[in-house]
Amino acid sequence: MPRTPKPLPEGLHPDTLAVRAAVERSQYGENAEALYLTSSFTQPDSETAARRFAGEEEGYIYSRFTNPTVASMEMRLAAMEGMEGAIAAASGMGAILLLCMGLLKAGDHVVCSRSVFGSTIKLIAGEFGKFGVESSFVSQTDLAEWKAAMRPNTRLLFAETPTNPLTEVCDIRALADIAHDGGALLAVDNCFCTPALQQPARLGADIVVHSGTKYLDGQGRVIAGAVCASQQLIRDKLIPVMRSAGITLSPFNAWVVLKGLETLGIRMEAQSQRALELARWLEAHPAVERVYYPGLESHPQHALAMRQQSGKGGAVVSFDVKGQDPDTARRNAFSVIDATQLLSITANLGDVKSIITQPASTSHGRLTEAQRQAAGIRQNLVRVAVGLEHLDDIKADLARGLDLI
Repeated sequence: MPRTPKPLPEGLHPDTLAVRAAVERSQYGENAEALYLTSSFTQPDSETAARRFAGEEEGYIYSRFTNPTVASMEMRLAAMEGMEGAIAAASGMGAILLLCMGLLKAGDHVVCSRSVFGSTIKLIAGEFGKFGVESSFVSQTDLAEWKAAMRPNTRLLFAETPTNPLTEVCDIRALADIAHDGGALLAVDNCFCTPALQQPARLGADIVVHSGTKYLDGQGRVIAGAVCASQQLIRDKLIPVMRSAGITLSPFNAWVVLKGLETLGIRMEAQSQRALELARWLEAHPAVERVYYPGLESHPQHALAMRQQSGKGGAVVSFDVKGQDPDTARRNAFSVIDATQLLSITANLGDVKSIITQPASTSHGRLTEAQRQAAGIRQNLVRVAVGLEHLDDIKADLARGLDLI
């Protein structure tokens, strides 16, 4: 697709690309990217239409798979990730579905962290398992388990780093080496860090997956997803699936994410700083058993996280409240959440509004208890996605319930 009217200089920082990377302006010379709300595009003649539908000539055809607003969002995200291209999808899970449909077939094998988002586990093990795709789930942090799980038919390694909600960090470069030594590809879900903090492709990842619903939008307005990869993989494997399956991101949602990307860097900086201070406060609270946050020196992968994540921990803090048995643990977690008057009780994250939830009954509620235990999701776990409220107000809101335990 056409690019910006003046080629951008090489070596621009992600913050600059977040503002400038987009498709060519229209004849009207708009400074803000245009929103193209149209289902289809007229063609100058039948021959041109035939060439474009056959993929022999570039041009916008039908918004199920070609739209300039969506293309701007894809171009901008790919540039920020340092990758050749991107393809947008209707949601983050839609992006993972698109990836798996494009790369996998019956008899193929996937190695995946057992600590990834619950819906990802359900999709890979359950839905694709029904169609003959085999999967193995391993420790997020044990490289020996990843290596031992490799088979001759392994086609994909899938990791999320940091994980949701325990913020476990995997060694992206080491996993890339394991994947490539076995003839497989490495896909990394970069939802928590975004390219503002972490660029997995620079560490060897072949594919980067995003839920644009989260920090890319940043204000909880729309559902969106994307897969960043090489132009060849997008052209040969993903676009054909998109054309057939229609896991399509609407132009309006793409435009909202496009605008959200412009402030991504400063939001991640501010929210990460608040999260670090909140994590330190929670560590010192007598009602808190353990805090999970990569920015803390107590985090098992702290040093690795600081290397991979631009020295920042991100904006998600999880913690275990005290509770001797599962029933008491669940009751205490619910009490902390229900005592809040400021934080939003919802399972989303990435908003400028701070969000609180109990993962065992929400984001990981569809997993079996055995799957939750294997992933370390206990009943006393509480997750806070830190927004942009004043930190003292966030602390005071959490203290309403914590001080009663």
